[in-house]
Amino acid sequence: MSPLDLQVNGYAGTDFNRDGLTAEALHHACECLVEDGCDSILATFITDSIDAMSERMSRLVELREQDSLAQKVIAGIHIEGPFTNPEKGYVGAHPPQHVKPATLEDAKRLLDAAGGLTKIVTLAPEFDQKFHTTEFLANNGVTVSAGHCNPSLEVLRASTEHGLSMFTHVGNGCPMTMHRHDNIIQRALSLRDKLWLCFIPDGVHIEFFALVNYLRTAGLEKTIFVTDAISASRLGPGKYTLAGWDIVIGEDLVARSPDGSHFVGSTVTIPRILTNGQQHLGLSKAELQLLLDTNPRKAVGLT
Repeated sequence: MSPLDLQVNGYAGTDFNRDGLTAEALHHACECLVEDGCDSILATFITDSIDAMSERMSRLVELREQDSLAQKVIAGIHIEGPFTNPEKGYVGAHPPQHVKPATLEDAKRLLDAAGGLTKIVTLAPEFDQKFHTTEFLANNGVTVSAGHCNPSLEVLRASTEHGLSMFTHVGNGCPMTMHRHDNIIQRALSLRDKLWLCFIPDGVHIEFFALVNYLRTAGLEKTIFVTDAISASRLGPGKYTLAGWDIVIGEDLVARSPDGSHFVGSTVTIPRILTNGQQHLGLSKAELQLLLDTNPRKAVGLT
């Protein structure tokens, strides 16, 4: 098995979303990922100002070009925001002051900064006027994913006709309390034939019994597991940061905001996903290979 993790914000003390990333820190993260059985990742950059996101991505691209291990491990970039829904609950850990509607101009700036490495852009379809940005990205070989969003079923379905092909961490990036039937989770599941559905299988972002239900509904052929890992992954309890957020990791290894109101990324690792998959989700090794290796590569064209 050669897992490709489509959503990694940082690892083992290294935060991709901080200013001034160093060559040593990047190399260390890549070494630790390989040690933990992760073959490759998409380095993930979350919402900030366009300038800050661009500078951080350009820095990583520059450092990657100088490091053969980083070139192997970092298969591309996942841009998660800033074109998301600013409403509380849907915005999640993304700073709402930097969330904005999608525009072609901003999308082009971000793609340029990523130096041709962009594989996924997560956005809110309801904030992409006439789906122009979705269509532009898809036509340029980028997998467009819905996330931190609340489009109607009609808007979500229409977006798939303009290039949307994935949904980022289904069951998260949404409020704790929603309509019991007409909610973004049910809408995403209803379009399982059109969308790759990504889940964080740590037992916290989605309780295992609920994730089992989702997997039964979605089917494994279009399902992907991601870690959504942050810099605290692998390090244990303590205080950390993600793109300026102060994060508290408790004894349960859950990444929360200081007030405990919401999760801030995840600390789950590939070894823990393999254990969770077999012990709590009843998945075979072959099925886990599908969710961690085969499907992610298909979804972003890295087969």
